[in-house]
Formats: sequence, structure tokens, C-alpha cells
Amino acid sequence: MRRLLFLFLLCCNSLWAQHLTSDAYLDLQYFSGNIALHNNDILHLISDHPEGVILSYNKKTFGDKAWEARYNYPDYGASVIFQNLRNDNLGKNIGVYGHFNFYFFNRNMQMRIGQGLAHTSNPYDRESNPKNIAFGSRILSSTYLMLNYKKERLFKNIGLQGGLSFVHYSNANVKAPNTSINTLALNLGLTYNFEEEDRAFQPLENSERFIEPIRYNIAFRSGINESDIVGSGQFPFYIVSAYADKRLNHKSAVQFGADVFFSNFLKQLIRFESTAQLENSEITGDEDYKRIGLFVGHELFINKLSIESQLGYYVYYPFDFEGSTYIRIGLKRYFGEKFFGAVTLKSHGAKAEAVEFGIGVRL
Repeated sequence: MRRLLFLFLLCCNSLWAQHLTSDAYLDLQYFSGNIALHNNDILHLISDHPEGVILSYNKKTFGDKAWEARYNYPDYGASVIFQNLRNDNLGKNIGVYGHFNFYFFNRNMQMRIGQGLAHTSNPYDRESNPKNIAFGSRILSSTYLMLNYKKERLFKNIGLQGGLSFVHYSNANVKAPNTSINTLALNLGLTYNFEEEDRAFQPLENSERFIEPIRYNIAFRSGINESDIVGSGQFPFYIVSAYADKRLNHKSAVQFGADVFFSNFLKQLIRFESTAQLENSEITGDEDYKRIGLFVGHELFINKLSIESQLGYYVYYPFDFEGSTYIRIGLKRYFGEKFFGAVTLKSHGAKAEAVEFGIGVRL
């Protein structure tokens, strides 16, 4: 803990010396917990209690823009997580994230949502590390959630916070194997405010109802992925989506549309299953690898960012891969009124199929 405190104070002094803008604070937290058993195949990877540190830079909001007041004046910022998974096969992970902090119960409770990329020190290798079926690649997608009780300025500019953390690592089948790892932990740490006191919150002046006609969207998504068969190869996929959305208010919109999937990894999987003489397999090898799905969705708007979630059903899927329903969740960033970029995760229940990188237009 002495080393962590020294690191925390060193960062505070360094950033202060660089004349950071006002309304910002740092937090440093230590966490320790357990790897959640979501799949019996990872039992051999759970050998001890993983631990780590989270260092975050946070920028406070006070209602200078309308969206800040609508979300009860959240923080936004960047964070770094270093985690020792306490297993020689899993190694150590370090991740970089963007995050939002949302507040409840007179701002005593804080909920953080962070999304980013992580690097793992010891991924699967057929010869040197065959037991690590959790991570098939060095670069991982990572999400973390925190629920903290927070008290600022208990001693001058230093405060305290603690609570529960959830950290998820997965490469979303970019490369097999990929069972992923989830950590449930307790966290405790310090906060350091650069200002002696906060500014007053600005109330929301315009509370008029938001009215907008139905909009039509076209999106193109792509990426690479692999089937669960290790060594079967990575292949590009392409998805074309068309959907309508209707804004309900400043925060939310509902969606309805269709996806057309061109998933080339299914070509290889169909070929494999048709020739491997699997028990009870009825695959002939002539099945179409393309799929068509209909979906309903919701979009939550936070300034120029939005969180998109969709539930879909395949109306055309000659080759049954992980069932007839799918889920998509991710982030969108709007550029002006019409154009957007997106990073989304497509899965079948808890089993990821792909990370999708997309562009689109909202007409």
C-alpha cells in the first residue's frame, strides 16, 4: 500500500505541475476478488484471488451543457487498470479505458462504466501455453463496472471511495480460443481534487419536450473473427444494416430494422463439419453461409456518444450457428447531425461472435 500511495501522490504532483484544467480529480484504487466461474472449462485457470490497481483521471461536469444536467452532472475521463490474475497460464493484464461516472443518492453513490482495450502478457500458445483457453490473442476487448460509495475532501483535497468492481476481458472470437475471464472484486482507494471546492451546478433551463420525426439509418460493419475450432483461421465478415429509429425524448430512441450477414468464418466451419464425420451431423457442405436477421433496439444518447443495444432474430440461417437469436451492444459516436462511427459486440447470449467496427448515416 505504501507504494500505491507514493504512486498516487507522485501522479497528483506531476499533473498539478502541468497546470491541468479545473474541475478535475484523480482516483487510485486497489482491488482484489475472485474469477467468476461462468464456464466449467476454465476451472483450471482459477487458482488464487486476482488483484490490481485502477488509476483514473476524471473531469467533472456542472451543467454548462444541457446533457450534463439531464444525467445529474456525471464525470467523464480515462483510466488504466493493471491486474495480476494470479495464475501462471493467465499472466497479467493492463488496460486503457474511457469511462463515465454517474451519481445517485445525493451524489454519495457513484456508478462507473468503462470500455477499452487490454494487453495480456501470456495468451494461448499451442506449444508454450496450451492451457490458457481464455485468451487467444494478446489484445483484448475489456469492460469494467464499479459501484462506489464516495466521500470527497475528507482531509483537504483527499477523499475516500470504495465498493464493488466487475472487470471483463475477451477478444470476442477475433482469434480462438476465447472463453473470456470475469473478475468480481472489492475495491478501496483515494481521490484527489485539484480544486479546493466545486462550482455550483447549473440547472437545466430548457425542459421542453423533444420532438423529432422517424429517421432512417444505413450502417456497414466489418472485422475479423474465427470459429471456436482453434487454428481454423481468421476471416473477414461484412454486415449491412438498415433500420428506422424514433426519438422518444432527449435521451432515448427505439429502433427496428434488418441485418444481412456475410460471415466468411462460417464457410470454413460448414466445410469442417461436413467432412469431419461428427456424430449426428447432418451438414452436407452445401449450406449457405449468409444470414438475415430482424431486430429491435434502443439507443441512449449521451452528448455526441450513444449506447446502442439490439435484440435480433434470424429469419434466414440455413446453417445453425449458436441459435436463432443474437444480441448487439456497443458505442456510437456522431460526427455532425448525420454521420456516425460505431464499435459493437455481437453475441449469442453470453457467447461472443465478433467485435464489429462500423460507419453509418442517419437520414
